This record gives sequence, C-alpha cells and structure tokens, in this order.
Amino acid sequence: MSELLRNLDWSDIGQACLDTLTMLAGALGCTVLLGLPLGVLLFLTGQRQLLAQPRLYRALSVAVNALRSLPFIILLIVLIPLTTLLTGSSLGVRGAIPPLVAGCTPFFARLVETALREVDRGLIEATQAMGGSTWQLIWHTLLPEARTGLIAAVTVTAIVLVDYTAMAGVIGGGGLGDLAIRFGYQRFQTDVMVVTVLLLILLVQALQVSGDRLVSHFTRR
Repeated sequence: MSELLRNLDWSDIGQACLDTLTMLAGALGCTVLLGLPLGVLLFLTGQRQLLAQPRLYRALSVAVNALRSLPFIILLIVLIPLTTLLTGSSLGVRGAIPPLVAGCTPFFARLVETALREVDRGLIEATQAMGGSTWQLIWHTLLPEARTGLIAAVTVTAIVLVDYTAMAGVIGGGGLGDLAIRFGYQRFQTDVMVVTVLLLILLVQALQVSGDRLVSHFTRR
C-alpha cells in the first residue's frame, strides 16, 4: 500500500481539503446573499406577479442567462483583472472566490425563482388581500413556503461549486483541483489524482446527503 501511495504528502492533501472547504464556504455564502434577492426580484417582476415589470425582468433575465451560458473556465480568465482589483491576487483561495460567486449567483438565482413559482398562488393572493406589504409577502409567505425548494437549491449550488473549485485549479486557485492538476496531471502521479478524486466524491456525497436530510426534515414539518 505504501508503494502505491508513495507520492502522497498528507500535509498537502490536508491543506488542499481545507482550501477547498474555505472556497466552498466563502463562495456559497456570498452566492446565497447575492442570488437570493436576485431570484426574488426575478420572481416578483415576472409576468402576472406583484411587481410585474416586463422590461426590468427581460433585462435581468438576459444578464442572468449571459453569465450562465459563459463556460466557467473562460469566466475564470475573463475576471482575472477584476479579481486582482478586489482581492489583490488572482491566485489561491482569495483569487478563486470572486469568479466562483460570479459563476454560481445567476445559477442560484434561477433556482430561487423556480422554487418561488411553486408557492401556492392562493397564499400569495391571501397575503395581498389582508393588506400585506411586499416585504411581508416575501418574509412571511414566499420564503417560508418555498423553504424546502430553497434548501434543495442551496444543495445543488454547493455541489456545482465543488465542481467549479476543482476547475479553479487550472489557474492556480488552490484546493483539491489545484493539487490534482499540479501533481496528478502535470507530474503523472496517478495516486495523487485518485485520492483527490475520491475526496471530491466524498464531499459531494456529504453535501447531497445533508441537503436531502434537511429537505426531508422540513417537508415533514
């Protein structure tokens, strides 16, 4: 076994895991903070909704679709100047978080919009009939009623972010993806590649199981 894993440096593996988790936590938090209000705005300005604004909705929709259609590996390169301006570096964990947020925020916003569309129309109309304001409609009707869908959206987004963190290794973003590329691919160290892939699979499985349990818990309630 030691011969098969002769190229592994467990301290590097541990640091790569920590970097990946740091990128995931930072990017997911920022994505939710930005994507949730964007998704709510997309829903409210849509056709036949409370704040229906066809022009604003089309403009937001075009911007969201444009960012979603741009391959993440290209987005990483395009945003290097902005990332350097914001964080002082385009490398490492700090340099990976801005493009991760830019790549996943429109994706998460669309999932939020879809989850809100599943809310019973009658509940929305009842809130409006009782004189509820837009903020009351959002906080007391839309978000609570769409809770399970939003949890599922966060889970899916987190898994996509794991994929993106691995791709960020192409430009020296750090984490397991960077380790796999520098040692597993460029130096042909198959054992490093296998271990990093297995760790990424375990992380995705842990995220999916946790998300499914939360959805199941709140659905029963």
